[in-house]
Amino acid sequence: MVAGLGQINGQLFDEKRSRALIMSYDYMVLAGTQGMKNHDKKDRLFEIAEKYRLPTVLFAEGGGGRPGDTDGSGVAGLDCLAFTYFARLSGLVPVVGITTGRCFAGNAVLLGCCDVIIATEGSNIGIGGPAMIEGGGLGVFTPDEVGPVDVQIENGVVDIAVADEAEAVAAAKKYLSYFQGPVDQWESPDPRALRFMVPENRLRYYDMREVIKGIADVDSVLELREHWGIGIITSFIRVEGRPMGVIANNPAHLSGAIDAPGADKGTRFMQLCDAFDIPILSLCDCPGIMVGPEIEKTAVVRHAARMFVTSANIDVPLMTIVTRKGYGLGAQAMAGGSFKATLFTVTWPTGEFGGMGLEGAVKLGYRKELQAIEDPVERAEKYEGMVADMYKRGKAVNMASHFELDDVIDPAETRNWISRGLQSVPPIEGRKGKKRPNVDTW
Repeated sequence: MVAGLGQINGQLFDEKRSRALIMSYDYMVLAGTQGMKNHDKKDRLFEIAEKYRLPTVLFAEGGGGRPGDTDGSGVAGLDCLAFTYFARLSGLVPVVGITTGRCFAGNAVLLGCCDVIIATEGSNIGIGGPAMIEGGGLGVFTPDEVGPVDVQIENGVVDIAVADEAEAVAAAKKYLSYFQGPVDQWESPDPRALRFMVPENRLRYYDMREVIKGIADVDSVLELREHWGIGIITSFIRVEGRPMGVIANNPAHLSGAIDAPGADKGTRFMQLCDAFDIPILSLCDCPGIMVGPEIEKTAVVRHAARMFVTSANIDVPLMTIVTRKGYGLGAQAMAGGSFKATLFTVTWPTGEFGGMGLEGAVKLGYRKELQAIEDPVERAEKYEGMVADMYKRGKAVNMASHFELDDVIDPAETRNWISRGLQSVPPIEGRKGKKRPNVDTW
């Protein structure tokens, strides 16, 4: 274990904000395994990180426990405190895990305790390595067959995938910068481009990631878990130099409906932002929470409810901007449970709203009236007319005129709304200790 104290992003932030603890297993020494003295060394490091509240970066490559270790006189070593000490850092300081090559067993558990996992091409992450698997009678595998990085990206274990360690370090520095505060130097994109992001034809697709880029300072976006829970996009950005988190519906997946993985992803990201006093911007284009017999097999009731329970209990500013669809419980989940639970809830002119999907609302609410029409052509025309009336009623300006949200804004004013909104609320006072007991690892 090679470790020390230093500064990260010292060129951007003062000494207090840039200090950190960095530690790396050395794979060249017994394959980076954990012996008793190694655990003692980690104990010392983690105690320092906790005492002085130092952001911690862990390079976790290694083979896990060392069965042939002769450094101690005990039996199993299950009373070592390193894992407890490291887990206690969760929610107190940002904890970043980087891995390349093989990361198994105890090394993988430490990695899994991190707020964010950055992995390089060719990495393997496994709760047990080949020897442990074979010893358990579960088969014989090569290290490369256990937890390859392409699997761990798609299942949500890896937050950021990079080509090599140089990119991993750059990503870690960028990630930590959002927790170090605002920057003085920033460049604004052309805000007028936001006016043309969402097509006037409500049935046409658009790229929500381009919307996020259009709101954020130039080159300030860092997306987490891009390839898992793809119905929700989670990113850190800056607006006028100020860091914030973004949760956004992805209209390319289920038209933006919330499913179980997306709900888990958005919930955990809100916990992370709240734990470290980072404001949250919610970009809503949601037709609701996904429904149907198959989706219920995924326990979506419980998973989706996590968004409500978490967002209703954060104390950082939550700002919701509706770019297109705002329907039912899914839209409420993107706004802390209610359009009145946020610092502000506004919509672009392309916004459309309803208590549920409007086609379903007509079929349920006017079933008897429609069934009373015997001519199928006439019945279809009546149905289409009712749907059209409900879409008209749910338009952005009408929604705002009934004071069910705060305003309809020019998309080009989005950055100004965010900046002025944050300037209008008292700053969050410096924390003493943890706000949340921990940040959920999942």
